[in-house]
Amino acid sequence: MQPPIVEAAITDEPTSDEKTFAALAHVLQVVGWFIAPLIILLVKDRSRFVKFHALQALFLQIAYMLILGGAMTAFVVTVLVSGPATSGKNPPLALFLAFPILWLGMMAIYVVVLVLAIVYAVRAGRGEWAAYPLIGQLTARVAGVALP
Repeated sequence: MQPPIVEAAITDEPTSDEKTFAALAHVLQVVGWFIAPLIILLVKDRSRFVKFHALQALFLQIAYMLILGGAMTAFVVTVLVSGPATSGKNPPLALFLAFPILWLGMMAIYVVVLVLAIVYAVRAGRGEWAAYPLIGQLTARVAGVALP
Protein backbone atom coordinates (compact mmCIF):
# COMPACT_ATOMS: atom_id res chain seq x y z
CA MET A 1 0.00 0.00 0.00
CA GLN A 2 1.42 3.34 -1.05
CA PRO A 3 1.30 6.42 1.16
CA PRO A 4 -1.10 9.18 0.06
CA ILE A 5 0.33 11.84 -2.22
CA VAL A 6 0.82 15.08 -0.34
CA GLU A 7 1.07 18.25 -2.37
CA ALA A 8 3.98 20.40 -1.36
CA ALA A 9 3.26 24.03 -0.68
CA ILE A 10 5.24 26.63 -2.59
CA THR A 11 7.30 28.43 0.02
CA ASP A 12 10.90 28.83 -1.11
CA GLU A 13 12.35 31.08 -3.79
CA PRO A 14 13.83 29.16 -6.73
CA THR A 15 17.57 29.48 -7.30
CA SER A 16 18.96 31.18 -10.40
CA ASP A 17 19.90 27.75 -11.76
CA GLU A 18 16.30 26.56 -11.37
CA LYS A 19 14.98 29.73 -13.02
CA THR A 20 17.34 29.23 -15.95
CA PHE A 21 16.38 25.60 -16.52
CA ALA A 22 12.67 26.39 -16.18
CA ALA A 23 12.96 29.19 -18.74
CA LEU A 24 14.95 26.92 -21.05
CA ALA A 25 12.22 24.29 -20.86
CA HIS A 26 9.75 26.80 -22.25
CA VAL A 27 12.02 28.35 -24.88
CA LEU A 28 13.56 25.13 -26.17
CA GLN A 29 10.17 23.56 -26.82
CA VAL A 30 9.88 25.86 -29.83
CA VAL A 31 12.84 24.22 -31.57
CA GLY A 32 13.17 20.94 -29.68
CA TRP A 33 9.48 20.04 -29.52
CA PHE A 34 8.76 17.64 -26.67
CA ILE A 35 12.32 16.33 -26.50
CA ALA A 36 13.90 19.43 -24.94
CA PRO A 37 11.45 19.74 -22.00
CA LEU A 38 11.66 15.98 -21.48
CA ILE A 39 15.45 16.10 -21.20
CA ILE A 40 15.28 19.04 -18.78
CA LEU A 41 12.65 17.18 -16.75
CA LEU A 42 14.84 14.09 -16.53
CA VAL A 43 18.00 16.04 -15.68
CA LYS A 44 16.46 18.34 -13.05
CA ASP A 45 13.79 16.08 -11.58
CA ARG A 46 14.62 16.99 -7.97
CA SER A 47 13.60 20.62 -8.35
CA ARG A 48 9.84 21.14 -8.01
CA PHE A 49 10.08 24.49 -9.83
CA VAL A 50 11.88 23.05 -12.86
CA LYS A 51 9.69 19.95 -12.81
CA PHE A 52 6.53 22.07 -12.88
CA HIS A 53 7.67 24.25 -15.78
CA ALA A 54 9.20 21.38 -17.79
CA LEU A 55 6.00 19.36 -17.39
CA GLN A 56 3.96 22.33 -18.59
CA ALA A 57 6.08 22.63 -21.72
CA LEU A 58 5.93 18.87 -22.25
CA PHE A 59 2.13 18.75 -21.86
CA LEU A 60 1.76 21.71 -24.22
CA GLN A 61 3.80 19.91 -26.86
CA ILE A 62 1.78 16.72 -26.40
CA ALA A 63 -1.45 18.71 -26.82
CA TYR A 64 0.04 20.45 -29.87
CA MET A 65 0.92 17.12 -31.48
CA LEU A 66 -2.53 15.68 -30.74
CA ILE A 67 -4.26 18.72 -32.24
CA LEU A 68 -2.08 18.61 -35.36
CA GLY A 69 -2.65 14.88 -35.71
CA GLY A 70 -6.40 15.36 -35.43
CA ALA A 71 -6.33 18.18 -37.97
CA MET A 72 -4.32 16.11 -40.44
CA THR A 73 -6.67 13.17 -39.97
CA ALA A 74 -9.69 15.41 -40.59
CA PHE A 75 -8.00 16.81 -43.70
CA VAL A 76 -7.26 13.37 -45.15
CA VAL A 77 -10.77 12.13 -44.39
CA THR A 78 -12.28 15.25 -45.96
CA VAL A 79 -10.27 14.80 -49.15
CA LEU A 80 -11.03 11.08 -49.35
CA VAL A 81 -14.74 11.47 -48.63
CA SER A 82 -15.13 14.26 -51.16
CA GLY A 83 -14.65 11.61 -53.81
CA PRO A 84 -12.85 11.76 -57.10
CA ALA A 85 -13.19 14.74 -59.36
CA THR A 86 -15.41 14.61 -62.41
CA SER A 87 -12.54 13.38 -64.51
CA GLY A 88 -9.93 11.01 -63.17
CA LYS A 89 -7.11 13.42 -64.00
CA ASN A 90 -8.03 16.28 -61.65
CA PRO A 91 -7.62 16.19 -57.87
CA PRO A 92 -10.69 16.57 -55.63
CA LEU A 93 -11.98 20.11 -55.07
CA ALA A 94 -11.85 19.56 -51.29
CA LEU A 95 -8.07 19.39 -51.53
CA PHE A 96 -7.95 23.01 -52.66
CA LEU A 97 -10.56 24.13 -50.15
CA ALA A 98 -9.40 22.22 -47.07
CA PHE A 99 -5.63 22.68 -47.45
CA PRO A 100 -5.60 26.47 -46.90
CA ILE A 101 -7.81 26.05 -43.86
CA LEU A 102 -5.53 23.35 -42.49
CA TRP A 103 -2.41 25.42 -43.14
CA LEU A 104 -3.85 28.56 -41.52
CA GLY A 105 -4.99 26.55 -38.52
CA MET A 106 -1.57 24.96 -38.11
CA MET A 107 0.14 28.34 -38.32
CA ALA A 108 -2.28 29.86 -35.81
CA ILE A 109 -1.65 27.06 -33.34
CA TYR A 110 2.10 27.43 -33.80
CA VAL A 111 1.87 31.18 -33.08
CA VAL A 112 -0.09 30.44 -29.91
CA VAL A 113 2.56 27.93 -28.79
CA LEU A 114 5.32 30.42 -29.63
CA VAL A 115 3.68 33.24 -27.65
CA LEU A 116 3.00 30.95 -24.68
CA ALA A 117 6.59 29.73 -24.72
CA ILE A 118 8.01 33.26 -24.70
CA VAL A 119 5.64 34.68 -22.10
CA TYR A 120 6.04 31.77 -19.70
CA ALA A 121 9.81 31.60 -20.22
CA VAL A 122 10.01 35.20 -19.04
CA ARG A 123 7.79 34.39 -16.06
CA ALA A 124 9.86 31.32 -15.20
CA GLY A 125 13.00 33.41 -15.48
CA ARG A 126 11.53 35.76 -12.88
CA GLY A 127 10.85 32.85 -10.56
CA GLU A 128 7.05 32.86 -10.90
CA TRP A 129 4.95 29.71 -10.59
CA ALA A 130 2.87 30.76 -13.60
CA ALA A 131 0.52 28.13 -15.01
CA TYR A 132 -0.55 27.76 -18.63
CA PRO A 133 -4.24 28.23 -19.32
CA LEU A 134 -6.17 24.95 -19.35
CA ILE A 135 -3.22 22.61 -18.64
CA GLY A 136 -1.57 24.46 -15.75
CA GLN A 137 -3.72 22.95 -12.99
CA LEU A 138 -3.25 19.43 -14.39
CA THR A 139 0.49 20.01 -14.44
CA ALA A 140 0.46 21.22 -10.84
CA ARG A 141 -1.31 18.03 -9.76
CA VAL A 142 1.12 15.83 -11.67
CA ALA A 143 4.13 17.76 -10.32
CA GLY A 144 2.74 17.60 -6.78
CA VAL A 145 2.68 21.33 -6.10
CA ALA A 146 -0.13 23.53 -4.83
CA LEU A 147 -0.37 26.70 -6.87
CA PRO A 148 -1.29 29.93 -5.07
